[in-house]
Amino acid sequence: MAHPAQLGFQNAASPIMEELLHFHDHALMIVFLISALVLYVISLMLSTKLTYTNSVDAQEVEMVWTILPAIILIMIALPSLQILYLMDEINNPHLTIKAIGHQWYWSYEYTDYENLMFDSYMVPTHDLNLGDLRLLEVDHRLVIPMESPIRILVSAEDVLHSWAVPALGIKTDAVPGRLNQTTLITSYPSLFYGQCSEICGSNHSFMPIVVESTPLKHFEKWSKMMISS
Repeated sequence: MAHPAQLGFQNAASPIMEELLHFHDHALMIVFLISALVLYVISLMLSTKLTYTNSVDAQEVEMVWTILPAIILIMIALPSLQILYLMDEINNPHLTIKAIGHQWYWSYEYTDYENLMFDSYMVPTHDLNLGDLRLLEVDHRLVIPMESPIRILVSAEDVLHSWAVPALGIKTDAVPGRLNQTTLITSYPSLFYGQCSEICGSNHSFMPIVVESTPLKHFEKWSKMMISS
């Protein structure tokens, strides 16, 4: 969960988000080293009046500043491609959930169950309980079992939406007439908050997402209760 004045990312709650954080730190360190080197060269050029005539036509220097950027790009591209393929990989999901965006709420369908579907609306400010988060709490949370691969099918009923949960490293566009899919695995039981990340109209700010990760036995009790109700 993000907190006020937070400068970095939220704590990773899924293996994909952990990889994304590692890649972010890796790329940021490369950018920092390049920036420090450029700043050092600029400071030398501004602080000295000497001219090195032997560097005006230096084939070795030209080779270095041509090959070195290529190596740096490869160092960034390889882990990036690895994470890209990991995010797109879906093998034997234990559960499939369809998330449909509406103006301005989400509806969820558990396709592995016969009659398990519900709408998820934002809780109005005057109905919040003590400790609830304003503009982030919903009346029906998306409950999933922890440490299980979950496939999320994302679509929309009317306009463009985007199903995004930062702590899980997920942001998938919801396009009318199109079915996008993503996968997630939660590492521990908790509540994970997100919001629609595509401007979809006047109430775009009022369609939050709450994912509740629970142990498998608690998920089974919840699913039986929802089906029977």
